[in-house]
Amino acid sequence: MSYKVGVIRGDGIGPEIVAEALKVLDKVAEKYNEKFDYTDILLGGASIDATGKPLTEEALETAKSCDAVLMGSIGGNTTTSPWYKLPANLRPEAGLLAIRKGLGLFANMRPAYLYEELKDACPLREDIIGDGFDLVVMRELTGGLYFGERKTFEEDGVTKAVDTLTYSEEEIRRIAVRGFDIAMKRRKKVTSVDKANVLDSSRLWRKVVNEVAQDYPEVELEHMLVDNCAMQLVRDPKQFDVILTENMFGDILSDEASMVTGSIGMLSSASLKEGSFGLYEPSHGSAPDIAGQNIANPIATILSASMLLRYSFNMDEAADAVDHAVKQVLKDGYRTVDIMSEGMTKVGCKEMGTLIAERI
Repeated sequence: MSYKVGVIRGDGIGPEIVAEALKVLDKVAEKYNEKFDYTDILLGGASIDATGKPLTEEALETAKSCDAVLMGSIGGNTTTSPWYKLPANLRPEAGLLAIRKGLGLFANMRPAYLYEELKDACPLREDIIGDGFDLVVMRELTGGLYFGERKTFEEDGVTKAVDTLTYSEEEIRRIAVRGFDIAMKRRKKVTSVDKANVLDSSRLWRKVVNEVAQDYPEVELEHMLVDNCAMQLVRDPKQFDVILTENMFGDILSDEASMVTGSIGMLSSASLKEGSFGLYEPSHGSAPDIAGQNIANPIATILSASMLLRYSFNMDEAADAVDHAVKQVLKDGYRTVDIMSEGMTKVGCKEMGTLIAERI
């Protein structure tokens, strides 16, 4: 079959790591007799430089025409980049919010998996991590505080700012269904995270999640306050399977979960909607300080391409082959600088992509 894949190369290290993921997808196409037609799409800083906007209507329409989109990291140095001297609605991250909203990508799925070969990189004690952990943060992506009404104003000579956190019953229900569906394919446990002791939006969240749980009698549901969840992720990450939560809480917790794996450079993510379409990207940032030096870790982007194969194209066998190739390269002792340890062989970004492609 032939699939149209939108490619957002991104900023900083984005073009380097995306190139390696495409190298792997090309090998998959060759091995499994598939065809991937790549279409470049501008977003973020690259789009600002070319068009003056972080996302154009034309770019959004191109993304909508694709079967899936693979994206590199977006943004730059917030202190020195001219992009961050622009108004907030014209900065790179505004393009991210716009494409998620424009594509209807309401569910963000971020796995946090500790590889056996990288246990030494985990900042947690060995008695805590045990045989490792494997969890997923399922984050609502297009509602909540990031998309609510906001304003800055003067009152009685004092500057004030307001950001509004709003959720509808429908927004909560659809992300909850996604979370329970994912749990059914895993270990059948959902931890719903909120702040129901304080926030009305969280009390509605908990009510709707309880209603959705009635349709999934095989799935164990527990509720956890967000501050406790943040502590539990470093005390005992093995207890979690699917963490289901709203936008801002998920933003914070998914970064925490990624760091307890030892390197954010290893972690993929998928932003999904109804149906098979998804946008796939690494969990880490654009690391402009190391851009162009061939030292970035492309594994998170390669694993994002694996998720693209699995969730958008139903190519489970090919996705398994990519995942296995990554594990085999790590088992063979190859490391980029961010995951380097004594006795291992250090390789660059391009070399890592080639090594993984060769093992598919």
